[in-house]
Amino acid sequence: MDYLNLIHQLDGQAWQRIVFSFALCALLLPLALPLARRFGLVDHPGGRKDHGCAMPVVGGLVIYFVVVAGFLLFEETQSLRTAVFLGGAGLLVLVGQLDDYFDLRWTWRIGAQSLAALLMALVGGVMATNLQDVFGFTGANIGLLAVPFTVFIVVGVINALNMADGVDGLAGSLSVVALGLYACFGLYSGNVLVVERILAVAAAVVGFLVWNARFPWQPRARVFLGNGGSMLLGFTIAYASVRLSQSPDHPISPVLGPWALSLPLIDCVALMLRRWRQGRSPFAADRHHMHHMLLDAGFRATAVVAIIAGGSLLLGLAAAVAVKLGVYRPLMVLAFFVLLGAWYAFSVDYDRAVARLARWRGGDARAVAVPSRDAAESEAH
Repeated sequence: MDYLNLIHQLDGQAWQRIVFSFALCALLLPLALPLARRFGLVDHPGGRKDHGCAMPVVGGLVIYFVVVAGFLLFEETQSLRTAVFLGGAGLLVLVGQLDDYFDLRWTWRIGAQSLAALLMALVGGVMATNLQDVFGFTGANIGLLAVPFTVFIVVGVINALNMADGVDGLAGSLSVVALGLYACFGLYSGNVLVVERILAVAAAVVGFLVWNARFPWQPRARVFLGNGGSMLLGFTIAYASVRLSQSPDHPISPVLGPWALSLPLIDCVALMLRRWRQGRSPFAADRHHMHHMLLDAGFRATAVVAIIAGGSLLLGLAAAVAVKLGVYRPLMVLAFFVLLGAWYAFSVDYDRAVARLARWRGGDARAVAVPSRDAAESEAH
């Protein structure tokens, strides 16, 4: 089956939904900005946050509204599974907006993420039960461990994307990459309905990027995702990963899951290990992420987005090709951990890592003494 035939699986209504999601999000966001400022839904600069003025943090709220509207307008009936997804996503958007306003403790965010994951697994029935050939043989059912493992996946993906939300356009671009890869995986396996929903969310995120990414005519973002937005997109990516890999009729290999969001996951785990080694909380905030290293090494914000999102895309495509070629699945798992170990070794000494990146960029490593001010958004996890 060639790739044009795969795309032709999507009917006219699917394309209408995709266009609708993009257009509605792109049109609603500028209308939401004055309301966000009126009700104090803004992120103020200071500390680790380098943007120059108070920025609206309603990107996630608008994306969620567009996603709900798409379900109501383009699907005649709503299943329990759909209700659970929208309910869990809505909970995370609500808690994220409250966190942006009141600066909640990280335990509240983790609690909300865990609750959404439990709803997804126990009520919606979407859980990582069958790991298929991840360990080299089919039918690897993990039984009672499925629920905690699903919670681990959801919380891990959400926080990896949240930690990557530190440069204009980065979290949104990574989300589009991950959702686009899952859409390709789903099309290849024949799960057209799930693909339609995934592409509708991705289209809404592209509409958001119209106002969040940097362009020649837009030197800075005009709106941020907010913690609610990053949690919404992280939950959607985790949901898509588990839903597609556990589909009895059209399954994809679960080994592809981490490769679709590879660089943020690798950076998240390496950063938590560094914090733990330093005797700090893994959820403590700092300015030592992959995107911060690149910024401090002198890369521009647009280049940082291209490097990290492009790198994740290439790694995801390489993993898909490896699965297609029948590469022994445990070798792909091992390769992921090798990359993780390599990044940890490279980044364990932050200043040395920045100096190396600066030399690779062709700049003077000694000039990298003050953190770059080119980042316009810094996560508040």
